[in-house]
Amino acid sequence: MPKVSVTIITLDEEAHIAAAIASVGWADEVIVVDAESRDRTRAIAEAAGARVLVRPWTGYVDQKNFAAAEATHDWIFSLDADERVPPALAAEIGRTLAREPSASAYRIPRVTFHLGRWMRTTDFFPDFQTRLYDRRAARWTGAHVHESVSADGPVQTMHEELQHLSYRDLRDHLDRINHYSSLAARQMHERGRRASALDLLVHPPAAFLRNYVLRRGFLDGTAGLVISLVNAYSVLLKFAKLWELQQVPPRA
Repeated sequence: MPKVSVTIITLDEEAHIAAAIASVGWADEVIVVDAESRDRTRAIAEAAGARVLVRPWTGYVDQKNFAAAEATHDWIFSLDADERVPPALAAEIGRTLAREPSASAYRIPRVTFHLGRWMRTTDFFPDFQTRLYDRRAARWTGAHVHESVSADGPVQTMHEELQHLSYRDLRDHLDRINHYSSLAARQMHERGRRASALDLLVHPPAAFLRNYVLRRGFLDGTAGLVISLVNAYSVLLKFAKLWELQQVPPRA
């Protein structure tokens, strides 16, 4: 069975890092690449048994590829500090690697805890994430946001869930939407995408219908309605910020 290195990139994650590391006690190595945290992230990670490397922030893709390059083993499991690997997923990883792995990477369904429940509706689920991969045949790619693993060989899907404890509350959720929508708009603009009034009118309602109806947000009651509305707002904000980037400032 090939050995596995778990990599975690951090910035001010003292509230999460100990539990994240504890959830991967099955791994052969845990590497934390810390972007000069101002809190106790590094000390907590070291006390939990991780090897900690300090590196200025260079972006999600570069930090994650750096962490994989520093690992001792070729099989990498990339974990975020606000994620947990429950025993069922750990067991599936063990079974998968105990056989000769037939894929270069494996994607995993992720479930998020928010508004008092595990959300298994809306865009929150199954939210597949490719996290287990052979660094000899796969690597992180992307720009400012929505980084992902690109594999040279086949990618297979696992069944057990990765747990995501992302948001403290709705205010935290909205703060993150504001941040990530700016990154998404910038990325779209750099790739030549442009926004019109039609985009602002069509895409947010379509996002709401996708979340609330097609992805069954209505089954989660008020929580499903709130998340469907917030996800639609996220889309509105992304296209509004993209439109704003298109505006040419007046000459002095």
